[in-house]
Amino acid sequence: MKLAEALQERADLNRRLEQLRIRLCNNATVQEGEKPAEDPHKLMAELEEVLSRLEALMAQINLTNSRTLVEGKPLTQWIARRDALKLRIETLRDMTGAASRLAVRATHSEIKIHSTVEVPKLQASLDAACAELRRTDNLIQQANWLTEL
Repeated sequence: MKLAEALQERADLNRRLEQLRIRLCNNATVQEGEKPAEDPHKLMAELEEVLSRLEALMAQINLTNSRTLVEGKPLTQWIARRDALKLRIETLRDMTGAASRLAVRATHSEIKIHSTVEVPKLQASLDAACAELRRTDNLIQQANWLTEL
């Protein structure tokens, strides 16, 4: 199995866990004299199976990520870089938007709003971070499809 396939299975298992959680909660109580739509004991057994598979899969994925080298660095390091870039981009986008919104004054007596940063430089940093994120994500995706779990 390729790493990418394992990641897809992990995502499927996480969705299934969420559905099981909802189904368990929906069937945890019933009105006196009624039966639940689904047997909570069977749902709990299914939950344990899914959790067991997910735990094993996550361990395999993490071990594979730490052992797989991409351009001389472990895949785990690339994933951390991607996550940090996403946070940087989100912050730069928010700041660029805030710095670009200047209040329009109708009269000279109204408060004048100034940007404290140079928006074009901030936008250039944002563009560079986005480009690095695309490159990093492409490296990760390529490794995911080439690497055996």
